[in-house]
Amino acid sequence: MTDPRQHIDVPHPHTDSARWGSDLIADAIRALGFRHVALNPGSSFRGLHDSLVNHLGNRQPQMLLCLHEEHAVSIAHGWAKVTGQPMAVVLHANVGLMHAAMAIYNAWCDRVPMVIFGATGPVAADKRRPWIDWIHTSRDQGALVRPYVKFDDQPASLPASLSAIMRAHSVACTAPHGPTYVCFDVSVQEAPATAGIALPDPAKYAPPAPPAVAPETVAQIKAMLEAAKTPVFLMGRVSRDPQDWAWRVALAEACGAKVITDIKTGATFPTAHPAHSGPPSFFLADAPAKDLAKADLVLAFDWVDTAGTIEQAGATGALIHISMDHQLANGWSLDHMAQPAADLHVAAQPDTVIQALAHSMGLACPAGPTTSTAQNLPAPNLPDDQPLSMQTLPQALAEGLAGRPTCLVRLPLGWDGGGRHFAHPLDYLGYDGGAGIGSGPGMLVGAALALQDSGRMPVAVLGDGDTMMGISALWTGARYQVPFVLVVCNNRSYFNDEVHQEKVARMRQRPVENKSVGQAIADPDIDFAALAQAQGLRGLGPVHTPQALAQALREAQGLFDQGHAVVIDARVAPEYSEAMSKGMTETGG
Repeated sequence: MTDPRQHIDVPHPHTDSARWGSDLIADAIRALGFRHVALNPGSSFRGLHDSLVNHLGNRQPQMLLCLHEEHAVSIAHGWAKVTGQPMAVVLHANVGLMHAAMAIYNAWCDRVPMVIFGATGPVAADKRRPWIDWIHTSRDQGALVRPYVKFDDQPASLPASLSAIMRAHSVACTAPHGPTYVCFDVSVQEAPATAGIALPDPAKYAPPAPPAVAPETVAQIKAMLEAAKTPVFLMGRVSRDPQDWAWRVALAEACGAKVITDIKTGATFPTAHPAHSGPPSFFLADAPAKDLAKADLVLAFDWVDTAGTIEQAGATGALIHISMDHQLANGWSLDHMAQPAADLHVAAQPDTVIQALAHSMGLACPAGPTTSTAQNLPAPNLPDDQPLSMQTLPQALAEGLAGRPTCLVRLPLGWDGGGRHFAHPLDYLGYDGGAGIGSGPGMLVGAALALQDSGRMPVAVLGDGDTMMGISALWTGARYQVPFVLVVCNNRSYFNDEVHQEKVARMRQRPVENKSVGQAIADPDIDFAALAQAQGLRGLGPVHTPQALAQALREAQGLFDQGHAVVIDARVAPEYSEAMSKGMTETGG
């Protein structure tokens, strides 16, 4: 299929024989296979920018112009959620890095690979321009994000810069995955390249193979599974490979295990399968909690917050903790959660362990799921005389997307996990990792870019606050002709914080009616359809009823097929699903 972006930002041809430091830096980035580099322009990397345009011709990689540094990182995050591979990002000086910090933290918490390049003004003080180079130069720029990147470097020479690029890519792509950061001195970029400096061979800096599981460990797990009567699998951060998905199903069936998934890490197991204990949610719903409490053996496959989940359910069975995440624990952030009290800790990737167990049991190689529509739950005829709610929203999506292969890129906090079944690893991609606000639009653009030619229509259901904070990320999707559908779940409030204010008011015996003060996004209402149209997207709505949303989704499909990105303003009642409400009120939230 012809890439619709091939005619965008094609530079004027030229020839020259000069070779600059940033030319070799650009060559190294290309050699690693990056298809895109997301950026917001800045003078600190003007040398690299010139090399990407005039030395590489703005292809392999092609620049994706973003209107905010946080969007550049979010787009790379969405790309990695689909592909499992890093996208390159370039950030301007200390100010651009500070803008992007929240999105980098999301990528860190979500354990996705990403390679971020930055730049600083001249480290040598005598080479700085008055004023601007002083405020855009940091002595240790990586310190701004060091607690939540796997590796950072600020090389002071061209050979060291080329070496740092190779290492940053290898480290980001080695499990447990995460973002890395390399900061280039502007002087190194803009100096002529010394003759004889060779480009490193990426093959010699390839990520190492994931660690194998010792045969005796496999035998120990197998023996514990054979002795268990009520085993439960907590299926957390695993691959999106359909074959890996099929092995998970085969192992669960062979062991008679219940499988619990959550809404934070995306589709990991078929939710309509008899072994699945659902619904998936941000906090454990009642049925999964009861199954976990009855388990005599729990296998946690890189589950997010194993210790907290075990505590919430009151589970007392033996625990096998399968994760390499302990390697990223540090003293700054507590995203590593509490250390689970495990009877056996296996430091390996979950799917590696699952396949080793399956082979030890003599299981036949299963067929992976094919690209298909998500299995919508049966829905009655949608009423048109009631407002949209979090209960009817999944039904409206089911009717409006019926028969269409889709990928749900993101879902809002109030989503009812029982409202839609997932039958393929690309049916749903999960949350953003750091649970900040503003990442959703950028992640949608990045995921949609990765899903082109997949046969799936990217769809995101985002809150109004999340959408508004990241709204200008949608322009990049329009600029590079990346079609998608965004449904703004518009409850006209920062409703998550209304829940907290209600909780505090009840604790202090104060008026619950005041919970919306300082929270409501109203008077005036935001016109998301108009905001979309102003950026070159198609805007629909606002819609107020389930039938109207279903009709808007059908219209959006036609626009998507014509190559358009579409935003639907769906006005919903401010509420959460039962599991989310319970989790927010019974815990710290």
